Amino acid sequence: MSDDPRRELAEFLRTRRTRLRPQDVGLEPGPRRRVAGLRREELALLAGVSSDYYQRMEQGREVRPSAQVLDALARALNFSPEETRHLHSLAAAARTPARLPRSYAPEEVPDTTLRLLRTMTSPALVVGRFLDVLAWNPLGGALLGEFTRQPQPQRNLLALFLHPEADRTCPNRAATVTELIGMLRTQVAADPGHPRAVELVGELAVRSDEFAALWALHDVEEPTRGQMRLNHPQVGELNLDWDAYPIPGNPGPALIVCTAAEGTPDAERLHLLASLLNTR
Repeated sequence: MSDDPRRELAEFLRTRRTRLRPQDVGLEPGPRRRVAGLRREELALLAGVSSDYYQRMEQGREVRPSAQVLDALARALNFSPEETRHLHSLAAAARTPARLPRSYAPEEVPDTTLRLLRTMTSPALVVGRFLDVLAWNPLGGALLGEFTRQPQPQRNLLALFLHPEADRTCPNRAATVTELIGMLRTQVAADPGHPRAVELVGELAVRSDEFAALWALHDVEEPTRGQMRLNHPQVGELNLDWDAYPIPGNPGPALIVCTAAEGTPDAERLHLLASLLNTR
């Protein structure tokens, strides 16, 4: 992970420009193109900015684009709402003067949230800003399995899925990893100098070629909801929906709750898993 916000902004723009084809934005591809995707000058023209100004942005040089310029670039690049918000976050970080290192309090789960976890009958986890698993209820722990016995620094959702062996327990592991990395990218953009973010991204990039390749794509996801597919050793395949509920405090951890539609085999298997836990 670059510790220069201007470099992060530059790389995000470059990756998006090079993956967009001329025909996607109504331009003729033309013969003998030597670059992947749009040329810088083509994007500048579409966004209504000078080629020199855009080139300086992509080179990570000292520029302070306005909200109007950022929105014009987002439209020219066919950005999704998440990508547009991410672009604005990166630009805000690039405009902020470098600050002296500051201390960060460790993420903690409020006692009231821990009490709420104990009352919940659906699998539930508390996940920190950078995907560290901070707490869980019994049924959530049953889904995580041996992962719950790992030391706290290793209890990160990416560590759970970021190895090929996880294909046996998570049939859509690759898609899950891509989604999680996009979520992490979004969170890191909001606080790029956070020591946990720097430590985690550096460690994963060294340890996993898969992570390094996906991180370099600069894809973003907003951690609001999704789907999880697991092969559980006791009850078989589970297809669950999950929703994330921010815990009061800005920014802070989120409560993630997994559910299955009533009357489905997945709901029956969840009920069976809960029964097995109660029996034990």
